[in-house]
Amino acid sequence: MHFSSRARLGSRVLAAGVGLGLVATPLALATPAANAADPVTINILGINDFHGRLTANGTEAGAAVLAGAVKQIRAGQPNTVFAAAGDLIGASTFDSFIQNDKPTIDALNEAGLEVSAVGNHEFDRGYDDLMKRVIAAESASNPDGGAMWKYLGANVEVKATAPAATPVLDPSWSKTFGTGDAAVTVGFVGAVTEELPSLVSPTGISDITVTDIVEATNTEADALKAAGSDLVVLLVHEGAPTTDCATMAADPASAFGSIVTGVNDNVDAIVSGHTHLAYDCKVPVAGWATRAVKARPVVSAGQYGVNLNQLTFQVDPADGSIDGLTTAILPMVKTPAYAPDKATADIVSAAVAEANVLGAVELGDLAGDFRRAKANGRDAQGAPALVENRGGESTVGNLVAEVQRSQTDAQIAFMNPGGLRADLLGNNTNGYPAALTYRQAANVQPFANTLVNMTMTGAQIKQALEQQWQPATASRPFLRLGASKGFEHTYDPTAPEGSRVSTMTLDGDPIGAAETFSVTVNSFLASGGDNFGAFALGTARRDTGKIDLQTMVDYLEEFAADAPLAVDYAQRAVGVDFGDAAPAAYAPGDTVAFDLSSFSFSNATDVKDENVTVSLGGATLGTFPVDSALPALVEGQDPKTTIYDEVGTASVSVTLPASVGAGVRQLVVKGAATGTEVEVPVTVAAAPQSKPTMTVTAPGSVQQFKAALVKVVVKAAGMPANGNVKMTYRGTSVTKKLDGGVLSAKLGIFKQPGVVTVAIKYLGNATTSSVFQKITIRVVPVKK
Repeated sequence: MHFSSRARLGSRVLAAGVGLGLVATPLALATPAANAADPVTINILGINDFHGRLTANGTEAGAAVLAGAVKQIRAGQPNTVFAAAGDLIGASTFDSFIQNDKPTIDALNEAGLEVSAVGNHEFDRGYDDLMKRVIAAESASNPDGGAMWKYLGANVEVKATAPAATPVLDPSWSKTFGTGDAAVTVGFVGAVTEELPSLVSPTGISDITVTDIVEATNTEADALKAAGSDLVVLLVHEGAPTTDCATMAADPASAFGSIVTGVNDNVDAIVSGHTHLAYDCKVPVAGWATRAVKARPVVSAGQYGVNLNQLTFQVDPADGSIDGLTTAILPMVKTPAYAPDKATADIVSAAVAEANVLGAVELGDLAGDFRRAKANGRDAQGAPALVENRGGESTVGNLVAEVQRSQTDAQIAFMNPGGLRADLLGNNTNGYPAALTYRQAANVQPFANTLVNMTMTGAQIKQALEQQWQPATASRPFLRLGASKGFEHTYDPTAPEGSRVSTMTLDGDPIGAAETFSVTVNSFLASGGDNFGAFALGTARRDTGKIDLQTMVDYLEEFAADAPLAVDYAQRAVGVDFGDAAPAAYAPGDTVAFDLSSFSFSNATDVKDENVTVSLGGATLGTFPVDSALPALVEGQDPKTTIYDEVGTASVSVTLPASVGAGVRQLVVKGAATGTEVEVPVTVAAAPQSKPTMTVTAPGSVQQFKAALVKVVVKAAGMPANGNVKMTYRGTSVTKKLDGGVLSAKLGIFKQPGVVTVAIKYLGNATTSSVFQKITIRVVPVKK
């Protein structure tokens, strides 16, 4: 470690040199100050959550521009440190992901990255991989490694039970600018989110323990100050839930609030990440009341190299005090643009070329095309054309959801339509079956989201489905979630907000509000993206560490290796509208009418049902035509702001059988061609029962050892009744069926003389109540 020889450091240098994890680094020497009293400008550039975004796409500038910006700024301000707050690799786009993030490591090396906190995605392949491949120097045995920056993890401790040779992350690192009395030392502490154990595979981090961020930071900050650091910067892979600077310290009990309020006065700045938000805040620190700068900068650059944080300090080299501070968020896509760095651009170009080769690898065969939903709209030139409809259910959306369910052992999975950036077609020039390449699969899901598994109640799942109808401020009014196989729901598109979802079933069984289910979504949805806040309410959350693209690769290897992957044309969501005049309950024989919608996918190549059948208890009640035409384009309207998921409509009208029992009965709506099948519940009320009349004709007496002929006539509303009659006498019961409302039966033979009481009860039926009557028959003894 290089420190200045200033007298103010004294013996602290010797004391601090033991056990601090401080590493000597080459110095970038600034022009010496004119005299010891002149302030020294220290410039810190920060990024976070880069996730291997090597190439430009209009929003993300790409690694070459990022490197060019850093080099340009460093050329004008040599006292610059380029630092990061973690997640530089992992969850990467295809060009980096397919090459184990080696291109990203090379690009950030070339950009001059010097120090970073570890993020949770640095642990995607486990602690051993991080230490022995990512951090280890590049060698013949480690061609994928070579991060030249220092990775820090002050709150990552190796367990006592770990193998003796297990390497340890450095907790801190420092760099000194200048010499002699003009020298200024900047120390960095790095820490990872305390949620790491729930974000990665437990087996990959079995040798380490994640400790308290604040405690670890304060210990290292104190040591750095004692060792002579003038500035101490915390690089932490944890972040604010919003960009509102007023709330940064508002909740000391929250994960980020505890850091902002808990780190001690020796921490001069916090560079954060993890939540992918860009903010540039200054939070007042009570202990800094006598300082020239009374607020601590708390910053984040957002994600994917879209921005750089810049913190510029004016430091008095005599006493290490901060005399001035400016901060800014520097957008990488701007006018005038930063010139791309050629050396980094060459790295990116080589990575893309190699990815194209690797991307040509075939993953399996498709039996048909998996497409996104479409609607009538206009192309960029204003001509009528089919356009993407994120409000429509799609075969590719449902496939991706099923892939994610299958590969995470969940019960249900959902996919956001905005995460699908291309159709999954394969090399289909000659029709199907068609081989699908790695690159084609990557083009569908280019965001490299990880998959998050959680526990959700039925009520929370319903809430998520209700959020498909977006807030009034959203750019699209409706976003249809793709759903995994076995999950279906019906909805009423005309119902009030929050009560549109009518039924939910899993494998045909109704989903109860209090039941719990294992649900998987991508990390974007898991954080409440696209206004799906219900997914953020799930409990027992676990980031599986699996990238969405990789799960598709694994799924195709499992299910498309021996036979082409078939397209599932069954709808997961069907609209059912009974109209305003529908009764709360129906009677047997009543007509039940409702309108169906969303029974068809929207592409011409999608299989569609020409008719739907409606049945009850296995008996078909009717067949009805389905209209699968796309709604016409409304001139003057932007389709993306008006379209919903209503393609495939039918009008149903069936008569309930007279024999249907009271209670909730399920009408089964099914399309034979697609396999779409949903249950539509209707309530059948118990029919009012009429009061019958019963006439009994029987002899007044009968001789001993003879039978008595009894005749029973039952009428209901003047008409012969049907049903059974039960006759009980002397401990004997006889039940017989009415025939045309009449029953004739012989009772006896009566062996004992005396009076016999016969209880006669008509048992009733669905429309007629029971009736009861007693008669007596005298048994006359035989004369001897």
